[in-house]
Amino acid sequence: MAIHKKPLSMRGVPSVRQLRAFAAVYHSGQLSSAAASLSLTQPAVSVLLRELEERLGVRLFERTTRSLQRTEAADEAIGYAERVLAELDALGTGMAELAAGRRGRVRIAATSTIAQTLMPKALRRYMDLHPGVRVAIEDCAPGQFVEKVAGEQVDFGVGTLQGRTPGLDERVFVHDHLAVIADRDLRLPGTDRMTWRQLAGCPLITVKPGYGVRSSIDIAAASAGVRLEIAYEVTLLTTALSMAASGLGPALLPASILAHADHSRLVARRLIRPTVARNIAVVTRQGRVLSPAAAAFADLLVREFSVA
Repeated sequence: MAIHKKPLSMRGVPSVRQLRAFAAVYHSGQLSSAAASLSLTQPAVSVLLRELEERLGVRLFERTTRSLQRTEAADEAIGYAERVLAELDALGTGMAELAAGRRGRVRIAATSTIAQTLMPKALRRYMDLHPGVRVAIEDCAPGQFVEKVAGEQVDFGVGTLQGRTPGLDERVFVHDHLAVIADRDLRLPGTDRMTWRQLAGCPLITVKPGYGVRSSIDIAAASAGVRLEIAYEVTLLTTALSMAASGLGPALLPASILAHADHSRLVARRLIRPTVARNIAVVTRQGRVLSPAAAAFADLLVREFSVA
C-alpha cells in the first residue's frame, strides 16, 4: 500500500545517506545487518528509510514484527539507487586520482633543443611514476615560447627567458652558461675555460641571427671586442652540436646540451670574459595554479634534472 503522498513540489531529492540505507536494507533484508554494515543504529536506519519513502511518495518495504518485505516500488528503485551510488563513488575516486596527480592531462611548451634533449628523459621518468596522465609536449621556436606560456596555451613551459619577462614566473633548475664545444682532436686551449678573445680567427658554428642564443653570442663578442668568424650558421642548436661532432669546427652552445647528448668525443670549454648565463627554467604565467599532475611534472624537473 502506498503511503500518504506529498504534492510533487514538496518532495525533495533523496540524500546519499538515505540511498545507502535503502540499498543496505534491500540486499540484507534486515535492519540489524544493514545497520551494522553502515555503522549506524537500527533506529537511525529506520528513520532514513522513512524519510526516503516520504520523499519518493511510495512504500519501499512492508514491515511486520519479524521481517521486511520488498515492495514492487523497491524492486524498481534499487536500480536507480545503485546507479546513483556507483556514479558518486566513481566521482570520488576520479577526483581523488586527479588530486593525487594519478590522472589528468599536462601540456608543456619546450623550445626545440630542450624538446630534443632534456624532455624525452624527463617524460620517460614522469610516465614511469604517473602512467595514467596524458602529456603533450609542444616543441616550438624560441620566439613562440613566451607567447604559448603567456597565452596559457599550455600549463607551463620549459626553456630560457631573455631576462625578466612581465607576467611570467620562472623556476630555474639548470644554471647554464655558453661554452665552446668541439671534437677533442681540435685541441681547444685550456682545460675547462676559454676567453672570447681566444675565439678570434677560429671558424665557428652557431645559430643564425634571430635564433636562440645568437643575440647573447653577438652581445658577448662585442663586449669582449672580438669579431667572430662564423663558418656555419644553422637553425637548431642540436644541428650545430652534430656538426661539431663531425669535426667541422667548434660550436658556440649552452654547455648543458652535452649532458643529454651521446657524443663521447666532444669536449667543452666555458666561455669567460664575459660569462654568459643561459639558465633553463619552468616558466608559468603569473598567478596560474598548476593542476596536481602538472605540478608533479614541474617538481620532477626541479628535483631530478637540476644542474648547478
